[in-house]
Amino acid sequence: ATGVACLDGALRVVRVNPAFAEYTGFAHSRLKGQTLDTLAPDGRRLHELARRAREDDNACTLRGATICASPGCEARLDFTLTPHAGGVVVETHPAVPPANTHRVSESLRGFAHEIRNPLAAISGAAQLLAQGNGNARQRELANLIGEEAARLAALSVRLLGTRNTLATRAVNLHAVLERVAELLAAECADLAIVRDYDPSLPAWHGDPDRLLQALLNLVRNAVEANATRIVLRSRAEAGWRDAHGRRIPALRVEIEDDGNGVPDAIAATLFEPMVSGRAGGTGLGLALAREVAREHGGELAYQPCEAGSRFVLLLPRHPHAFGEAP
Repeated sequence: ATGVACLDGALRVVRVNPAFAEYTGFAHSRLKGQTLDTLAPDGRRLHELARRAREDDNACTLRGATICASPGCEARLDFTLTPHAGGVVVETHPAVPPANTHRVSESLRGFAHEIRNPLAAISGAAQLLAQGNGNARQRELANLIGEEAARLAALSVRLLGTRNTLATRAVNLHAVLERVAELLAAECADLAIVRDYDPSLPAWHGDPDRLLQALLNLVRNAVEANATRIVLRSRAEAGWRDAHGRRIPALRVEIEDDGNGVPDAIAATLFEPMVSGRAGGTGLGLALAREVAREHGGELAYQPCEAGSRFVLLLPRHPHAFGEAP
């Protein structure tokens, strides 16, 4: 589960969920009305990041923070701090992966193994259709099927093997978003797709295939939530601060929809594997999307809307921004 604490405009704790109290070792009664400085020894860093998140109106992360509620009770935690409604929402989870990570990984490997043969058949059939006597639109769709089957086949290879390094290169972010829009339009003819791009954005340096998969997970999550309208938005973020508190140039991608939104009961654990608000859902899509963000040194956060949902993906512009501080 994800630990959650809500801070007011003065950055004092208003409430925490049981997971936050468990991970930090600080009970709600001990934290209420206090600032994050209370969470010694790294509480001062957390409080400073909360202040920056509120002032800059940007999410911040702190990885591997040490929290010690009492002698001998030390925890290493990852924190994400997101400005919300004049205050800050703080999410935390253990820096060491949960015990069920291996089980989830093995499930994914089994799934990847099972889909390889069907994907090969789909790819072959798509090639035959593309070479047939259909009209131009039919051939275009057949090529689209083949390309997506090939991408999924590559993803299955990645899941079956050891984790590969990112295939990083200069990428036109809007080209990736346009690919998302193209696939969405092919799948959902009645869906309204709104583009709200910043045309002045510079190139992003990252793995375009991994980014495409993350964005597809987000938009398909919106479709499954009965969205009739999806907004693809891009912006520059000059003031984003990374896990080490460094101000670095970043790009911001928002996926906004008018669907059912996220149930309050799962909002705190939304990015955990196997957590889903939909009957039959696996909950893996959002977990994998956040993993892609963090692989690139970025972050993925959820923002509730009056109607629907908004997911905000922050990505450092350059690969040298990944990892440890200099």
